[in-house]
Parts: sequence; C-alpha cells; structure tokens
Amino acid sequence: MGKRKKQAKVLRIFRKVHRTTGALLFIFFFFISVSGLLLGWKKNSNGYIIPKTQKGTTTDLKKWLPVDSLHTIACNTLHNDVSADLSAEIDRIDMRKEKGSVKFVFVDSYYEIQLDGATGEVLSIGKRRSDFLENIHDGSIVDDFLGTDGYVKLVYSSVMGVSLLIFTITGFWLWYGPKRMRKASKE
Repeated sequence: MGKRKKQAKVLRIFRKVHRTTGALLFIFFFFISVSGLLLGWKKNSNGYIIPKTQKGTTTDLKKWLPVDSLHTIACNTLHNDVSADLSAEIDRIDMRKEKGSVKFVFVDSYYEIQLDGATGEVLSIGKRRSDFLENIHDGSIVDDFLGTDGYVKLVYSSVMGVSLLIFTITGFWLWYGPKRMRKASKE
C-alpha cells in the first residue's frame, strides 16, 4: 500500500471516530458547553447567576460574631424569610474577610444568606444558580439524583475528558492530514 493510500486510510478512520464520538456524545457536549458559557459569565450577570458579594461593617475579625451565632442567624433567616420547608444543611461557609461578610450556602436549595460578620445583619438572600449550573456541568446532578456518591460524576468526567482529547487529536488530524497529503503530492 502506497504512502498516500495509508494517509487517506488514517484520515478516513479519524473522520469516522470523530463523527461517531460526536454523534454519541452530542447532548452531553451541548450541556457542558452551555453551562460552561453561563458559568464563565456568572460574575457579569448583575447578580442573576450568582449573587453579588455584599460589604459588611468591618474587616477586623476580632469584632466579628462567633461562627455558630452567624450560623444560627443564617438558618433562621432561611426558614423565616425563604421557606420553613427547606433543609438548613450547610454546603459551605464562605468568609470574605476583605468584604466583612459571610456567605452561608445551603445544600439542597441553592440559596445563600450573606451576613455582616460583625453585626449578623442580613445583607443578602439570594439564589445561587451558578451552583446548579456547576452540577450540570460536572455531572454531579445525576449523582445527586441517583444517590451514587460521586461515581457517575467520575465516569462522566472521565468519558467527557477522554472524548475531548479524542476530538482534539482527530480534529487536528482532519485539518492537518489533507494539507500534508497535498504537500506530499506536489513533491
């Protein structure tokens, strides 16, 4: 088999792999791309995707209330001002010393309560749509739904990462291979 025929055969194989992988994983790539695009814009969404971080009264941690007191205020605020039916289980506590504020992010509801670290005053109650988008983006939304403790996310991330690598390699070769063949035929 001649060199040109070998190159053409490799191109056909790469084109088939590229096309098949794309067809099989189209819907997943669609969700990853749309959620990734929105996540890239989250801080420029005027507080729609992620609430803006508010400023508290002081950055001096010595003047801040104890975390357990702030936690109680945040949970009470969630139940009194948002819904008594929501779980008060905390996903994370984000302390913004430079802003003088503390964000309490709740597990199930995608809500965050921002408090002044020193006074405990409620600065903001907001929906963290970015957390929902992150769960779609990394596949953990399926894990949460099925209760599979991270296994689906691991498989999903691995498949999508390998697929992206395959797309990169086959896509490059589909672009470069014909150029290489044309150059070889001129020699």
